[in-house]
Amino acid sequence: MQKTLKQIHKELKDGVITIESLVGSHKKVILEKDKEVHALLGMYSDSLIESQIKKAKEMFANGTATTLTGIPVVLKDNILVKGESGTGGSKILENYTAVYDSTVAKKLKDAGAILIARSNMDEFAMGGSTENSAYGVTKNPHDSTRVAGGSSGGSAAVVAYGGAVISFGSDTGGSIRQPASFCGIVGLKSTYGNVSRYGLMSMGSSLDQIGPFGNTVDDVEEAYKIISGNDVLDSTSLPNELRDKKREDLKKVIGVPTSFVNREGIDKEVLDNFNQSIEKLKGIGYTIKEINIPNLDKALSVYYIIMPAEVSSNLARYDGIRYGLSHPGDTSIRSYFESRTAGFGTEVRRRILLGTYVLSSGYYDAYYNKANIVREMLKKELSDIYATGVDVIATPTSPTPAFKIGEKSQDPLAMYLADIFTVPANVSGLPAISIPSGKTKDGLPLGIQFMAPSMREDVLFTIGRDFEKIY
Repeated sequence: MQKTLKQIHKELKDGVITIESLVGSHKKVILEKDKEVHALLGMYSDSLIESQIKKAKEMFANGTATTLTGIPVVLKDNILVKGESGTGGSKILENYTAVYDSTVAKKLKDAGAILIARSNMDEFAMGGSTENSAYGVTKNPHDSTRVAGGSSGGSAAVVAYGGAVISFGSDTGGSIRQPASFCGIVGLKSTYGNVSRYGLMSMGSSLDQIGPFGNTVDDVEEAYKIISGNDVLDSTSLPNELRDKKREDLKKVIGVPTSFVNREGIDKEVLDNFNQSIEKLKGIGYTIKEINIPNLDKALSVYYIIMPAEVSSNLARYDGIRYGLSHPGDTSIRSYFESRTAGFGTEVRRRILLGTYVLSSGYYDAYYNKANIVREMLKKELSDIYATGVDVIATPTSPTPAFKIGEKSQDPLAMYLADIFTVPANVSGLPAISIPSGKTKDGLPLGIQFMAPSMREDVLFTIGRDFEKIY
């Protein structure tokens, strides 16, 4: 079993291990295992790593060290680090070097963390398997014939095989929680606006959130504390006053949308494991309440209208003129088309086309406006459920265990349906966490998801720790 953040922090503080040896041991694991798994797209520069090690040693020496000081950390390749490559998993940014730090990267540097590598991902975070990366597939560390999940598959896999203690990904429709489930680790998507998106390559601006992966709920909580908080550089960042207000006590009530969970397409082992997990929670004093949320099953449809619409807008900046891949053409418009055709993969082009369609003058009201209306209805229904005394809503994280590489790549609809349990948290802006809940008979990890009211990450951590004790 891997050591927790607090255990490693104590060993560093007491001089049992050095920061150099800790970083060296994780680099060694990466060297041994990443050739097979392909979780990473590259290591950060030696100069960056050395400067961070120096800073971390100074922090321990002067008593300002945090729990993340000296800890090797991996960032998804859409989170910018000044002076380092950042491709977003796309050929169109193959030679791009970030000119500024994302707020998350800056906070991690300030906390003394050691940023060591950037992880593989679905191109511009579009996918649920990391098969859409322009740089190759990330394999599942538990079974190399299967996907690690996506779009943050690389960030999940590197923690799962021991190449990093903590990693960070982005979650637009489940892209942290689903790979966490597939790889058997913990993944958190926080309340929308709780973590700054400044310096995150935008996919769906009203949906994206950066969040941590770790081996335990405690590790994820410690990482979340470092990166969360108000940021004046992000207009969607929530004010700190909302974080500081008094919280209601835990009632130990878990809501289960039974009809939503018992749906066609859910794997039998996933469903059996979920029901067993719920029974275990009953056994330690939790009350299980069957709930009905009328528009919950529409969240996926809402997501796949709003997200492509925002994608089509956000990716317009990659024009082959200002930065990134450029294919000269006879005219500027010809250059624009040729650069984007060469630089974007199939899934990215598909979502741009979908988004452009739903935003077009003839279909804006029929699709985009209607989706936003249903989105507000779902938010209200979820708020009403929590007002009845429900602490969290529980579902499986994914309807299936990790699937075979190539199994769904030719069927986009089947891939999209795999997000059924995770997208409601993004559409509603609520926090959710995936925690390991067992394994299939073939040894594939499974996860359970808890979704809490807005700003109640504390509830997720409390229930998550309770669940870990019985898992």
